[in-house]
Amino acid sequence: MTTLQTLADLLAPWQSAYSNSKTLSTGVTFAHLAGLLYGGGFAVAADRAALRAAAGADDIRRRVLGELEATHRPVLIALTVSFASGVALVTADIATFWASPVYWAKMGLIVLLLANGWVLRATERAAAVKSDAGDVVGEKALWGRLKLTAWVSLVAWGSIVLAGVTLMGVA
Repeated sequence: MTTLQTLADLLAPWQSAYSNSKTLSTGVTFAHLAGLLYGGGFAVAADRAALRAAAGADDIRRRVLGELEATHRPVLIALTVSFASGVALVTADIATFWASPVYWAKMGLIVLLLANGWVLRATERAAAVKSDAGDVVGEKALWGRLKLTAWVSLVAWGSIVLAGVTLMGVA
């Protein structure tokens, strides 16, 4: 017996419960999509603000840095909900998802999104320090990296949604 088969056997009660309950499957799917909607919505709005502010005046960039800082918590909460519900979705049909290249591409995109978020946060903090110190040149230089992280975020969020929709046709 393979490890995957053993895992599928262990998850059989969950798979049965998920497959036989419209309420449960709807709730898990809703949690997953709501996490993506709210996390992605906050992130896309912040990305748009960062892209617009990059060419803006110092006071605008300073304000947007504060908005970026305030965005991290709700995005992380939404990603946590999406992650937990994603685990529930995958474990409801582990054999199908485990064998799917689209699933693994989506997981890679999520890792990219999380790494990009880490770079965004570090860059945002560094830009805030430069701003507080009055180092306009140093702060402005970091905005090039913030623009890049905003673009990566926008592409990653859209690609994750595309992968998820593609997976719906596979599973």
